[in-house]
Amino acid sequence: MKRYGVIMAGGGGTRFWPLSRNSTPKQFLNITGEDTMINDTIKRILDLVPPEQIIIVTNKAQESTLKKVILKEIPDENILVEPFGRNTAACIAYASMVIEKRDKDSVIGVFPSDHYIKNTFEFQRVLNAAFNIAENTEKLITMGITPTFPSTGYGYIKYDKENTIKVDEVKTAYEVKEFVEKPDVQKAKQYIESGDYLWNSGMFVWKTEVILKNFERFLPRIYYKLKSIIDVLGKNEGFKELEKVYKDLPDISIDYGIMERALDVAVIPCDFGWSDVGSWDSLGSVIPPDENGNIIRGEHVEIETKNSILYSNGRMVAAVGLEDMIVVETQDAILVCPKKKAQDVKKVVEKLRKMGREDLL
Repeated sequence: MKRYGVIMAGGGGTRFWPLSRNSTPKQFLNITGEDTMINDTIKRILDLVPPEQIIIVTNKAQESTLKKVILKEIPDENILVEPFGRNTAACIAYASMVIEKRDKDSVIGVFPSDHYIKNTFEFQRVLNAAFNIAENTEKLITMGITPTFPSTGYGYIKYDKENTIKVDEVKTAYEVKEFVEKPDVQKAKQYIESGDYLWNSGMFVWKTEVILKNFERFLPRIYYKLKSIIDVLGKNEGFKELEKVYKDLPDISIDYGIMERALDVAVIPCDFGWSDVGSWDSLGSVIPPDENGNIIRGEHVEIETKNSILYSNGRMVAAVGLEDMIVVETQDAILVCPKKKAQDVKKVVEKLRKMGREDLL
């Protein structure tokens, strides 16, 4: 049974504005100091999935940038381009049908392109365990992150500690009871204290035929629309047909559309230094703070400044007496924001769009 990797690389990363833009979103940036986030993602799975079996899904606006930055080992025909963004369900269905055309007897690992994982060895061990379960069962497997604080920015997975699926001596999977939306602070604290919840990482593993059966059952509109053009999927000459179909596809996530409704779902608890680096206040998981708790990139001067983020893309940033603040400088925009309001940066993007300032998006 062949193992495939699907990397979703069409997101906008609006909470990382002004560094992240439509044409150069977060996954194409070098935030870790090593490589672009998408290339880091590819390198993490290469020991388990060969490059010719790694599929990248992006959108038309980001296609040229992707091809400039991506590792040369990934074949051009493995880059699938969506005409419009339709959330993760359509993206995964598209890639799954292309894979089924190549290899009916296959398993797929699905990964966001812009996550940070500190312990690659542990991640690979968990991924291998998930592949093993998928190859030998009909389960949909997700990776759940052991929470380290009561986050209100992540979805949660409630799992049954008594209902286990033994993988090997060191890894066990559990039956999923339910998926829970992003909670308020009080609920997040209750989840952490109970010990029955994990963060939803958005990483999945399953047999190709199993996920497609679930699409047919729970999201038939996506399934049958894409099935109707199966012969041209993944081919350049089929893009116009894909456009016609895609405009009518529902904008829905794989979590809402399938994972919350499917019955045979398992989760593997994980602890490999994961972060979705979803907003500026999560940058500390990637860049170690200095002795004053500051996270600094670029030319700067700071005086009596603590627990702040100073990110310069060129010009000098000077900060005096700041505490728990974010300051980001780019060529055409400057962001100043309290760290506790980091999730609201996406509202700036929404307002700029309403103002017609596409030049800043």
